[in-house]
This record gives sequence, C-alpha cells and structure tokens, in this order.
Amino acid sequence: MTTRLLGFVLLVLSSTIVQSHSSTSPNNLLPQQTLTLSVADHGAVGDGLHYDTLPIQSTIDACSASASAACRVVFPPGTYLTATVFLKSGVVLDIQKGAKILGGTKLEDYPREQSRWYVVVAEDAAEVGITGGGVIDGQGLEFVERFDERKNVMVSWNRTGACFDDECRPRLVGFLRCRDVRVWNVSLTQPAYWCLHIVKCENTSIHDVSIYGDFNTPNNDGIDIEDSNNTVITRCNINTGDDAICPKTSTAPLYNLTATNCWIRTKSSAIKLGSASWFEFKGLVFDNITIVDSHRGLGLQIRDGGNVSDITFSNINITTRYYDPSWWGRAEPIYVTTCPRHEGYKAGSISNVQFINITAISENGVLLSGSRRGPLRNLRFFNVDLTYARWTNYDDGFVDYRPGCQELVNHSTAGMIMEHIHGLVVENVIMRWSEAHSGRWNNPLDFRPSTVNNISLLNFHSGLTVEDFSNLRNEIGSMGNEF
Repeated sequence: MTTRLLGFVLLVLSSTIVQSHSSTSPNNLLPQQTLTLSVADHGAVGDGLHYDTLPIQSTIDACSASASAACRVVFPPGTYLTATVFLKSGVVLDIQKGAKILGGTKLEDYPREQSRWYVVVAEDAAEVGITGGGVIDGQGLEFVERFDERKNVMVSWNRTGACFDDECRPRLVGFLRCRDVRVWNVSLTQPAYWCLHIVKCENTSIHDVSIYGDFNTPNNDGIDIEDSNNTVITRCNINTGDDAICPKTSTAPLYNLTATNCWIRTKSSAIKLGSASWFEFKGLVFDNITIVDSHRGLGLQIRDGGNVSDITFSNINITTRYYDPSWWGRAEPIYVTTCPRHEGYKAGSISNVQFINITAISENGVLLSGSRRGPLRNLRFFNVDLTYARWTNYDDGFVDYRPGCQELVNHSTAGMIMEHIHGLVVENVIMRWSEAHSGRWNNPLDFRPSTVNNISLLNFHSGLTVEDFSNLRNEIGSMGNEF
C-alpha cells in the first residue's frame, strides 16, 4: 500500500470514528470556510409535483463558480422532483432530514446518452459529495411493467430506440471519472436500475449510507465500483434485490477496495466480483460484514479474462437461502468461479484468496470452480464454520454457473464442490449438517482428483447436528439494527 493511499484510508477511518461519537451534522464534517446556498433561494418549490431541475442546477452552478474552496448546496425539508442534475467540482449536496430528491420517470428526464442516465451525476469532478441525512429516491416501482412475486418485469426504454437491452433504465447516483468523492449520511432508495455507481474514480469514501431497493426488482444493485481505485466503504446498510457490493472491471483494473462494518440482504450476491471482468482485480478486503437471507454470500464471478489476486474476506457472518431460480444463485455461502463467458473468450485466473473467520448457515454448499484454462490457485479457508440445513421449499440439486459456462447443472448437493484447483488449504473448518435433512446431502467434499491438486486439510471436521438453527438465523438478521 502506498504512503498516499495509507494516509487516505486513515483519514477516512478517523473521520468515520469521529462521526460515530458526535453529531452527524454536515457542519462538523465540511471545511469551516464553506459557502452555503439553498435551492429554495433559487426558486425550488419542493412540492414533489413541479419539476425543480432548473433551480437545483442553477444553485449547483453558482456554488461551483464561487470563490470558496468548498460549497454546500442545501435542500430544506420538502420533495424535489427533478430530471438529471449534474454535480460540479467543490460542491457537496446537503439533503437535509425531511428532504427528498425525487427522480423523474420519463425518458425525456434524462440525457440523450444512456451512459449519463442518472438522477444525480458528477462527471470529471473533484472534491464532490452528498450528505445531510435526507433521501434520494429513484421511484423504481414506477418502472415495474408487471409485478411478479418471483421477479418483477420491468419497463425497458429499448422499445423507444434509446438503447438496445432489457436493462434500459436510469441509475440513481453516479460519479464518473471523479476524484476525492465522499458520500455519507444519506439514504438512497428505490433505484430503477443500479443505485450508487462509481466509475473510473480515485479516492472514494462511502460511509453511513442506507440503500434500499425493492426485493423483487432485478438489476437494482446497491454499490457498483467500476474501474476505480482507492475506495473505502464502511457502516453501510444495503437491502436490495440484486447484487449489493459489486466491483467490476470493464475498461480498466480495480485496485485497493476496502469494505467493512456493513449489513447486507439481497436476492442475489451480497458481495460479487464481476461478472464484468475484463481487467485485473487486486488488493480487496471485506471485513466485519453481516449477510442475511441472501441468495448468495461471497461471490467471484470471473467471465471475461481478467485476473483476480490478493483478496481477503474476514470476520463475516452469512445466511443464504434458495429463491426462485430465475435469480442467479443457489444459496451458496461462498462461490468462487472462473470460466470463459463465451466460446473463444480468454479464461481469467483467481489466486491468493483468503476466507478467515467465516460463519455461515445455508441451504447449499460452497462452490469452488475454476476452468481447464483458468484454474483457481492458492485458496485458503481458516477458522470457517459451515452449517447446512433446509427451511425453504425451492428445489435443490443444482450447480449454478450462470452467466454462461454450463448454466444450471443437475448435481447432488455437497458441502464443498471443487473443480480445477491448484492449491487449497483448509484449516480449522467445521461442517455441520442438520440431521432433519441429512438425506438431502451427498458428501462433505466433492471433487475429481484429476482436476484438483495440492490440497491440505488440517483440523477439518464434518458431522450431523440436531441443533435448531432458526433462532440463530433470526439473531443474525436482527444485527442489521447495529449498522
């Protein structure tokens, strides 16, 4: 870790500690020489019925043009309906408690270019942020074409020719090619598509943020970190339908991401590297995280030839369960996979990944699946406690490779399925099997020696238990109140 990065991380952590023991007023967190401008003084009415886009943008523009080194744009209590607004350098949006920015739901509310479809977006800006204790709301439920208890069918603007895929909906908040970004003490709710999107940014702090997305809405990811370096996420509460924290490499590598002290619930992956994975991931740490009732816990889904190395997952409590198979995931607490997305694609690699102090209660086992041209290398499990039971009525007996690869494959359930691995250390690992459902399980370790080499097992235990884990699952779920 460079001296500059270490200083940035220490600054973020120290400011977070100060906030947790003092007032969360933005006045305590912004420079003393901060200019303050109110959107109300520029004509915003905040009634939730009339568009306030022009007053909001004019306030941001005036703030950024001021001589002050930092400027705060204040939203007093009220509901501010808006088309896309553009955040500028040196500006922090202060959305006060009782205030809400409400994203428009019409195609004409957003720029011509799909890449700029956000309710709030900063482009090529520096020292920008969002805070204040208020809400940014994307009105995601207004984009539901047909409600479905399994997975909602969503409006897609590709029918207008605006874009050409089924995920043709606006994101909520985006920072594109920015540096020194800070998002804290704010609620982001009901995105129509991705919620908080960090793209090609340097030095980003996201802390004390609450994210809520409808549980049956696809693609409403919590935080997507794409092609960005030096990112810290801490004390966030994420409850959404799709992937919660999702690093991606679409056009450049991703280095130095730390996520700590978070609570997550999702119908997809709580933490997922990929599936956009054309470039390198390196130096990622996920620590002290609670994952509740998710479809998949910790996931690496490398499909596009990028390499992954030096990843640590530590001090994590997980519960995973089955949902409808239309969602990717089959209740795996840990899922490490690499294979070419399409025939002819390069196979990426995954190496030097650690799982330390992990506790999981799940309806399915761990999947560790490399590929012939991209084996997994040097994985380590240390102090891991895995409990397997069933409490939903969805079918089991599948391995889920989606997207691409082998898709859904019939396979007997096992504690740990291993394929194409060179180097695996399992130390102080316990597998406990619910006696009431023991007939559903085949064996603790499922692998073919021809594809798995250099395994070390030390203090590995597997056995039945009659313990009732329902209360424990509820206890882990209630821990969300702590974050």
